[in-house]
Amino acid sequence: MAVGLANRLAVLLATGLYLSYIPSKFFDAVARAGDVKGFWIRMKGRRWTGSGLVGALEGLALVSFLPAQPLKLGAFLAVATATACWVCDRAEKAFGVRDDARIVLDEVVGFWTAVAFLPATSAVWIAGFVLFRLLDAVKLPPYRWLDRLPGGLGVVADDVGAGLAANVVLRALLAFVPGLGL
Repeated sequence: MAVGLANRLAVLLATGLYLSYIPSKFFDAVARAGDVKGFWIRMKGRRWTGSGLVGALEGLALVSFLPAQPLKLGAFLAVATATACWVCDRAEKAFGVRDDARIVLDEVVGFWTAVAFLPATSAVWIAGFVLFRLLDAVKLPPYRWLDRLPGGLGVVADDVGAGLAANVVLRALLAFVPGLGL
């Protein structure tokens, strides 16, 4: 009983309170209708479901609640990342699929990493969102290789890597493009 409850709780959290099911259901309905070519976007052999976008949007919606003080933010991100690894591992096992598209908690933590320790402005958050989604989609080395790690660690690590890359790009933009408004 406790294992079933733990798995259901993990799936609830990993799927962003089941919000990641919405785009999956939409694209499944389109596929059943027969217009697969018009709606499926293939990226490196995987179909785009829109679920990752939902996860990043959830991260954006919650970013204003992150601690402002750097030490507290660092501690929060460390705990959130470790917890996400555990939750995503449980959810992955519950789904029975490696890095199931409905698991979006990794995108939430990845987006938070993208904007961590930067000015807490709408412009930074929007630029961070765009950069994070772009860098998460293209999966550049070396963080692309983090996806190969086992279980929840692999699910979360590549998104945190994309978040770190987006954070570095944002820092460069803030430092070298005066008046950018970020």
